[in-house]
Amino acid sequence: MSQWPDTRLLDLFGIELPILQAPMAGSTGSAMAIAVSNAGGLGSLPCATLSLEQIRAELQAFREASNGPLNVNFFCHQPPEPDPARDAAWKLALKPYYEELGADFEAPTPVSNRAPFDDATCQLLEQFKPAVVSFHFGLPEASLLKRVKATGAKVLSSATTVDEALWLEDHGCDAIIAMGYEAGGHRGMFLSSDLNTQVGTLALVPQIVDAVNVPVIAAGGIGDHRGIVAALALGASAVQLGTAYLFCPEAKVSAAHRQALHSAKESDTAVTNLFTGRPARGIRTRIMRELGPMSDLAPRFPLAGGALMPLRAISEPKGNSDFSNLWSGQALRLGQALPAGELTRTLAENALAQLKR
Repeated sequence: MSQWPDTRLLDLFGIELPILQAPMAGSTGSAMAIAVSNAGGLGSLPCATLSLEQIRAELQAFREASNGPLNVNFFCHQPPEPDPARDAAWKLALKPYYEELGADFEAPTPVSNRAPFDDATCQLLEQFKPAVVSFHFGLPEASLLKRVKATGAKVLSSATTVDEALWLEDHGCDAIIAMGYEAGGHRGMFLSSDLNTQVGTLALVPQIVDAVNVPVIAAGGIGDHRGIVAALALGASAVQLGTAYLFCPEAKVSAAHRQALHSAKESDTAVTNLFTGRPARGIRTRIMRELGPMSDLAPRFPLAGGALMPLRAISEPKGNSDFSNLWSGQALRLGQALPAGELTRTLAENALAQLKR
């Protein structure tokens, strides 16, 4: 018999530990997912920035190294309509940085692309049949979602408000991630673009638990076993950790990002739209300080990052993160530089020990 107070997520996903590794695009891959799933948690593979060939290769790598369940994650945003005037105004705001670094301002702006879930990707899932499929920014259109569920996959998505949680339950989610404002990376908000609607984890989790019938996964500001115990006490069936896993050797973060994670204070993060066009929490960098973390000039997601790419191409090889996104949640000071499997087991063991007190 499980020692955990709520086994609904354990039973739903076929896992031993109520710990999910957050799918962090660009920062984690199959190596992280393998380690977490083999440790008894739910490993996650972020696919929003991967090509079909890359997704296939990562799924195959996971299959070869783990018999555990896998969460495959996708974005389901609507691509924006072209807005040349806004694009030009945004690039003009960055012109002083182009001149400072010697970047070619007149060259065509690269395209920063994060592809939404589509038919071709769904066909790949129909072939591989992962245990869990999760989405960010709501859910895909109904026909695609129906096909995903027909594979037998359990479906997750993030809610940042009670209204979003109710919407997700009504549209077929098997469990809901309650994403508090403390969380790193992109906000999962999709019913509103108003940041004033965003709620902290401590307040959000019990209200979503009370509002829906499906299991709830707490995310945001959970960095150690104490956060896990607190989330379970609030009614969550499991937790999802992101920033905690960025300290692991399996994380694919730059040396500058890793150094920032180790040196930044809990007050050094901010929600910004400069890097992609959607609000996301990261460690403050020079461009966030000088332009302000939120800008009305930034093109809609995911296009804002294109004009920054030439600046990053020059600065990042020098170890300079002035124009880079260093995603992180507010609990970064709780990070432990352990291998992902060991971290998963340690968090679970310490949480169980505290629950038994």
